[in-house]
Amino acid sequence: MMSASSKHPGKPLRVLITGATGFVGRHLIAYLEAEEKRNKSGRRLEITGTCYPERPDECPDFRAAAPRVMLLPLDLRDPGAVSVAVAACRPDRIFHLAAISRVRASWDLRRETIETNLMGTFHLFEAARLRAPSARILFISSSDVYGEQGPRRMPLRENSPLSAVSPYGFTKLSAEELAVFYARMEKMAIVIARPFTHTGPGQGPDFVCSDWARQIAVIEAAANGKKNGGPAAVLKVGNLSVRRDYSDVRDIVRAYALLLEKGKSGEAYNVCSGKSLALREILRMLVEKSRAKIAVKVDPDRVRQADIPLLAGSYARITRETGWRPRYDLETTLSDLLKYWRKKVRGPAK
Repeated sequence: MMSASSKHPGKPLRVLITGATGFVGRHLIAYLEAEEKRNKSGRRLEITGTCYPERPDECPDFRAAAPRVMLLPLDLRDPGAVSVAVAACRPDRIFHLAAISRVRASWDLRRETIETNLMGTFHLFEAARLRAPSARILFISSSDVYGEQGPRRMPLRENSPLSAVSPYGFTKLSAEELAVFYARMEKMAIVIARPFTHTGPGQGPDFVCSDWARQIAVIEAAANGKKNGGPAAVLKVGNLSVRRDYSDVRDIVRAYALLLEKGKSGEAYNVCSGKSLALREILRMLVEKSRAKIAVKVDPDRVRQADIPLLAGSYARITRETGWRPRYDLETTLSDLLKYWRKKVRGPAK
């Protein structure tokens, strides 16, 4: 949560969120605004968010959900635009969420991934150094920086070896080094969050759990009104043997808020559930919630290049230093995700 204490009770706490219109950004804004309401003695929040490639007028659903947020278009690859944006909002806090975050896409968009995730982060740090040197910054990295470790090294801790195995992982690992450099040499307050895989209501279909939930919702909608004796519909999947540590996005954003206030500059913190499940088990949980007959089929096009077979983390450090612990269980997360897609597929009530 944003700190309640303040030496400037009449001055708003200015927050900049890059990638505000994305899945995590929207949940973060909802969490910060809810905390502001609960903590009435704290400073009022003045939130500025960035969007790209869409423009603010192309985000009507975001504007409806977060009418107080000032939304700016920002391509992180443009250093001048980044400098102007930081100077305009003069933030006290920066959540750097914006990135090309799909591992598979990073193989096809290598240059764009490096320019956005690494150089874009450099541009933001430089703009903050010159325009908002006292701002606290949370850089969002990824568990992909650990690469392939093997079961004997699980659960992964922040001092585990780092070894990226995708362009996406490489950019996050490199940007972590950049964050440590600015924290050490420029004395900037930059904290690193290493979230493991997360999902929840509102996630786009480019990510596995949301893709499956969307397919189930579409299958249910098509089966609505048909006899139960009909054939099972096909749900397409990729590699089901991969094991991941899944968290709820609502737990993730709560961790981000706590880390920005209480995390140590230049240090990295795992944000995870501490549990690892095979994707086939997660698929089973989703299919069991379905109202239609479903047959599962592996689609070769959905099998990712260089898939890390196992990722499981320890959240001991963030608990020790901020008190954070996960609150949502995966059953609840998947139920809420499926409800989201059922409503989206069904469309607005007439």
